Amino acid sequence: MSDDPISTIRNLGPASEDAFARAGLMSAQQVRDLGADESYRRLLQSGQRPHFIGYYALAMGLQGRPWNDAKGDEKAALRKTFDAIKDSVASSSTGLSDTGIDKALADIGVIPKR
Repeated sequence: MSDDPISTIRNLGPASEDAFARAGLMSAQQVRDLGADESYRRLLQSGQRPHFIGYYALAMGLQGRPWNDAKGDEKAALRKTFDAIKDSVASSSTGLSDTGIDKALADIGVIPKR
């Protein structure tokens, strides 16, 4: 496994290295091996606040592309994936689900809606 720093991935810098380190990811190769989706999921699970541009920059960087390169349908697909990752981490950390009793309680205002 290569020990290249995460900042060797296009679009990522020292702040990204710090965030990934808090998520237990220390090298560019670890991030490449996991891919954008799982790497970003781990960032969120470590407490990083979700931000679409951060996910987008990571996904584009792993492809060797500028952070703002995707357009139209490709960008919409990235947004859909980002939202799914964000929602899955939020539901796993709160224990709330989108169905069953949690949904019913949220619908009547007993617990917060997600």
